[in-house]
Formats: sequence, structure tokens, C-alpha cells
Amino acid sequence: MDATLGLPILIGLIAVALLFDFLNGLHDAANSIATIVSTRVLRPQYAVLWAAFFNFIAFMVFGLHVATTIGTGIIAPGVIDAQVVFGALCGAIIWNIITWALGIPSSSSHALIGGLIGAGVAKAGLSAAVWSGLSKALLAIVLSPLVGFLLALVLVAIVSWAAVRSTPYAVDRAFRILQFASASLYSLGHGGNDAQKTMGIIAVLLYSQGYLGSEFSVPFWVVLSCQAAMALGTLLGGWRIVRTMGLRITKLTPMQGFCAETGGAATLFMATFLGVPVSTTHTITGAIVGVGAARRMSAVRWNVASSIVYAWVITIPASAMVAAAAYYAVQLVR
Repeated sequence: MDATLGLPILIGLIAVALLFDFLNGLHDAANSIATIVSTRVLRPQYAVLWAAFFNFIAFMVFGLHVATTIGTGIIAPGVIDAQVVFGALCGAIIWNIITWALGIPSSSSHALIGGLIGAGVAKAGLSAAVWSGLSKALLAIVLSPLVGFLLALVLVAIVSWAAVRSTPYAVDRAFRILQFASASLYSLGHGGNDAQKTMGIIAVLLYSQGYLGSEFSVPFWVVLSCQAAMALGTLLGGWRIVRTMGLRITKLTPMQGFCAETGGAATLFMATFLGVPVSTTHTITGAIVGVGAARRMSAVRWNVASSIVYAWVITIPASAMVAAAAYYAVQLVR
């Protein structure tokens, strides 16, 4: 481990990590607000305020299991130093900016995981990877959208049966109110899972520099800083991706929006309590496709959904290559 890093450089790296967290909130704001905006339950400016609040208070609900997985379960803590952290963050940030500019709802989580893999392997080879934790994260790539899809599908069936004797107006009015609750839960799950990834990065950087002693932990000031950075990013919103997530995959009603958000929130809650760093983008996309497919398969614009899948597939290798390049660049100028 490198224990000689100067304080200004350490502060600079923490600032870069918080920049990633901010961009994560900006990039993934669509995940929290796309459904409630597309159903016209809330205007975009109010929706981001709503989502940002619940993003911030998520630390009061969840433990720090995901932060521990990111900090110690992807790359061996002994391999991580300032150069590895810088490379990982560069890979994640650059890929996030590219996909945000193109309006592609890729995964900030997997961009960060790819960045860690790329920089860690560039330093120490394949032995740097913690395969038990990495396999759990890779398995979640497949399972999180699938679970979101199935839960949303089941919820549509349940609420459709329960509301069979109600008028369409009554159903619409009820679910416009209920969508406030489902959007809150989804934003809470999003803040709980995603902000912890940056907490893990900052904590393992501090650990590598000897600031945390012999035991890995996440200081409370790191928790608050990461939750605040993500909430601030959410406030600024990701309007390009909102359009893709909320309007282009399938047309949503308030009832369908409620089912998608609730299915996605349940998936995130389970993953966060288990310490699995899942993609909130994958999860809500799976849930939105699920509610569309419950109506009829042709209601889903599968060409849009498939283009999102392609982005998922290339996110980890693309961010890993950028991270490895950034790591080697730093080594050259040292």
C-alpha cells in the first residue's frame, strides 16, 4: 500500500470521487423520476426535488454493506492505491459523460466496477480481482433487471385484478396518489445503493493511506458527503435519459408507473440489504419493460430496450479500458 500520499493530492482524489458521485446522481436522476414524470403525476422540477430528498436520507435506512463490497470485494484492498483509485474514477466518469451525452441509460455502478477492474488489473494482473465479490456483482447484472421485470409483471396482475370493479377514473386518481409513495421508495433504494459505491471508493482510499487504522470502515463524514453529492446531482436531473426511460420504452399510466417503481424499489431494497452493488438503471428498465409486457408484448419498443442492453454489455469492458489507460498515464508522468 502507498502510505506517502500528500494531503492535497488525497483531498483532490476525494473531490474526484465526489464528482463521480455527483455525475452518478445526474446520470441516474432519470431512474428515480422517469416514471412519475412520464405519467404527469409530477412536473420534472418538483420530481427532482422529491427524488433528491429521498436520495439524501437513504443512509438513515440502510447499512453500509454495499460500500464494504465496493471497498473490499471487487479488488483486493492491498492492491488499491492512489493511482488505482484515480484510474478507476477516470474510467467511470468518462464513460458516464459519454453515455449521458448520447442519452444512453447505462450503469454508473458497472462503470465504477469496470474502472476498478481495469485499474486494479493494470497494476497487479488478474490476481488483483476478488472473484467472490466480483462474481456476485456480475450475477446481479442479469438478475436485477429480471427480478424487476418479474415483480412489476406480478404487481400489474395483482392491481388489475383488485381494481377490476373500479372505474378507470377512480383507478387513475388512486394510483396518482400511490405513485408518490412508490417514487419515494425507489429514490430511497437508489440513494441507498448507488451512493454507497462512492463511499466504498473513498473509504478504501483512506484505508490504503493508513487513515482508518487496521480495520476497514466508512467514516460518517464520508457517508454524508456522498449522499449530499448524489442528491445534488439528482437535483440537476438527466433530461436526455428521462425521455428514453419514461417515454421511449413504453407508454405508462399512473398504475403502471406505480408497479414499475414498486417492483424496482423492492429489488433495490433486497440488493442493498444483501450488500450487492446492482445497477439502478438495469433494475428500473427491467421493471418498465415488465409493465409494458403485461399489457401486451408489442407495447414495448424492443429496439429501444435492446439498444440499452447493448450499452449494458459494453459498459464494464469500456470503462475498464479507459481506467487502465488512465492508470498507465499516471505511471508515465510520475
